[in-house]
Formats: sequence, C-alpha cells, structure tokens
Amino acid sequence: MVFGRSSRKKRPVEPVTLKILVAGGFGVGKTTLVGAVSEIRPLRTEETLSEAGRPVDDLAGVEAKTTTTVAMDFGRITLREDLVLYLFGTPGQDRFWFLWDELAQGALGAVVLADTRRLEDSFAAVDYFERRKIPFTVAVNCFEGAETFPTGTVQAALDLDPEVPLLMCDARDRASVRDVLVAVVEHAAARVARGREPATT
Repeated sequence: MVFGRSSRKKRPVEPVTLKILVAGGFGVGKTTLVGAVSEIRPLRTEETLSEAGRPVDDLAGVEAKTTTTVAMDFGRITLREDLVLYLFGTPGQDRFWFLWDELAQGALGAVVLADTRRLEDSFAAVDYFERRKIPFTVAVNCFEGAETFPTGTVQAALDLDPEVPLLMCDARDRASVRDVLVAVVEHAAARVARGREPATT
C-alpha cells in the first residue's frame, strides 16, 4: 500500500463554455478560420454562388470564390481543460445581416476578420460590435500577394479605440487562429475586470 497518495480518482473538470463570433466582410476567410481551429467537424451552411446573386455580391478581389455562408459556421475548440470556446461564423453579405442579432445573443466577444485589400468591408462589423459594446479583436488575414501594413496604420484606417487588439494572422493555420481567440478572451476578461461588462443584446 502506498501512503501519502489519495486513492480517489480525480474528478473531471467541468469546463466553462464561451461563445465567440467570427465576423467580417464577404470572402475574408471566416469559414476557413473556423475550420482551421475546430476540434469537431465544423457545421457549415455554404451554398454555391448563383447568377442571381452576382448583382449584390461584390466579388472584386475574391473572383475565385464559388460558395458563400448563408446562415453560420459553427465549430468548437478547447483552449484549456476548463475552457471551451464555441465559434459562430457570421455571413458576410449585407442581405444576411439580420442574422447577426440572433448570433450575438450571449456572446463573450468577437473576432473581426479583415483583408487589407478590402478593408472597408470590415467597417460594418467594427461598428456593430462597438455599438453593442461587445469586446472584439481585429485579425488581419494575411492573404498571399496582399500588401502588408504596420498594425498602427490598419488601426488608424479602421478608427479603432487604442484598447482594441489587432493581430496579423493566417486563417488557415491552427496556431495562428488560436492566438487570435486567446486575445479575444483576454480582452473580454480585461474589460470585465475594469467593470465594463459587455452587453450581449
């Protein structure tokens, strides 16, 4: 018999589950980001782009895109034994923005994914989370061939508050995406600690 050790089995940790939104313009890489990091097979609601949608879907800069998210993407990642994130990717086109309010219910924070070639497509998401006081992090998806800019230049172009984290990332790379998600959680936790608990609409 070994003394000094508990014979009881360690109780499994009940993880805290948090909801994170992934938003941004059309074709910026939201579906790719969720798929890169999810430990389960992501739920996707993609449909093939149709001729009927061409007049309203701006394909400039993403001419090779053939599908689009029409409801949401869903994935899950365990950051620690006691912390699980549920990821909800929002649709990017204007005509699907009515879904954002439903998806934002109960969200701890958000990622605004940006593309420097179409930075103006990020304005709507930034404005949405600012108005609803939902903490968010901006992640610039570094597309091959896209011009790179200093983070300060991108922050100024998006007119971000100084406290909003901005990171460069590769939406295809699990480690890169994980860093972005950790930044969102830490930013949201810091806001709560300062007594600015976000409204979740």
